[in-house]
Amino acid sequence: MCRILLLSTLLGALVSAVQAAPVVPPPRCEIGSYRMADGSALDIGPDAGDQLRWRTPDGRSGALHPDGRHAWTSTRGWTGQADGHSVRFGDCRAGRIRFDGMKGRRVPLRQVDTRFQGAGVMLAGRLTLPPGDAPVPLVVLVHGAEDSSALERYSLQREFASAGIAVFAYDKRGTGQSGGRYTQNYLTLANDLILATREARRLAGTRVHRVGYQAGSQGGWVAPLAARIEPVDFIVVSFGLAVSPLEEDREAIAFDMQRAGQGADATAQAMRIADAVATIVESGFTEGFEALAEARQRHGHEPWFAAVRGNITGYLLSTPEATARVQGPKLLEGMPAHYDPMPVLANLRVPQLWIFGGQDRDAPPGGTLGRLATLQAQGRPITTAVFAGADHGMYEFEQDAAGERVSTRQPQGYFTLMTDFIRGDALEAHYGEARPRRAR
Repeated sequence: MCRILLLSTLLGALVSAVQAAPVVPPPRCEIGSYRMADGSALDIGPDAGDQLRWRTPDGRSGALHPDGRHAWTSTRGWTGQADGHSVRFGDCRAGRIRFDGMKGRRVPLRQVDTRFQGAGVMLAGRLTLPPGDAPVPLVVLVHGAEDSSALERYSLQREFASAGIAVFAYDKRGTGQSGGRYTQNYLTLANDLILATREARRLAGTRVHRVGYQAGSQGGWVAPLAARIEPVDFIVVSFGLAVSPLEEDREAIAFDMQRAGQGADATAQAMRIADAVATIVESGFTEGFEALAEARQRHGHEPWFAAVRGNITGYLLSTPEATARVQGPKLLEGMPAHYDPMPVLANLRVPQLWIFGGQDRDAPPGGTLGRLATLQAQGRPITTAVFAGADHGMYEFEQDAAGERVSTRQPQGYFTLMTDFIRGDALEAHYGEARPRRAR
């Protein structure tokens, strides 16, 4: 199961104050991008434990499980259900693969690892270049709130490069091989991003003809801020928001109520819980717990209460007060709870593509789409697209026997929409079920 939930990434954010670069084992030799005999692309990346994961540009994916020497069997998406696909690798030095019997060869991408100076810390990065010498666009990948290593986990660094786009990925401060302390301070992260972009430009040299960002989730707050300080040629924001973190929590609760079929009265009562949560966050987890406990006691028996999930709210409802008082300040360290991105966006002339999941429980897009529509009407160069069936992380899903969402794939057209925008190509009328809406 793959869920890209803000809360789970926050729980993972309890990192040490200052990290030394860990000893990282070499990646499996099977990892890479492959060109198949029919001209299609296939990416092989790491997954949980000893598994690998395959991905195709149309959004399909599966987990690969070892099945003897060089042989692997696949399960669909993150469901654990067999899908009938099989993979066999030859000698890694030869870079050969067979996917369902079709032959393929590893694409000779050029990778350059680097360590560079961030805003007061040393950061680890990697430039991945497509084959050849032709000028290409360069995209810098911008993190969400996760505390895992981008260099190890981001498949887009290979997928974009295989599609003819140079990519720079880096471990943000306090993660992976980078130094420093994990933070959610957007200005600090934006300064790191600016310095990462300068390093990417330096390494790529004359091969680059346009430079921009692809930002996921929390990166939707960071990338526009960085571009306002030091402009780039484009920004792609995936499942990010143009509202504050506390507004995100309220919108998530409202979406909880809507999905549960609850009306205005239940939603209004649920918002009292959001009010108590806001007090807790604003006080640095020292005040507001009494109001939250009172709301729980008053409404805990009501039918709508079980549907309240929210974002920060979900953590506080499921965590003992004593634990939350200790963990909370670390989980949200540096996060500007009332950060309003609109002043930045209103003064940003950089072309932007904002992509949303219509079923995103963690970052519901309704309020953000309204705000972006206002900016579009004012002539800002903003394009939006919604994949109606996708959750956070841009994953389609199905529900298991317990009613929990299980990710199956990414939407058809999502990757192609991003690559067309990054290249500066004219966008198609639709990408799968999504129809780009441009500024008028």
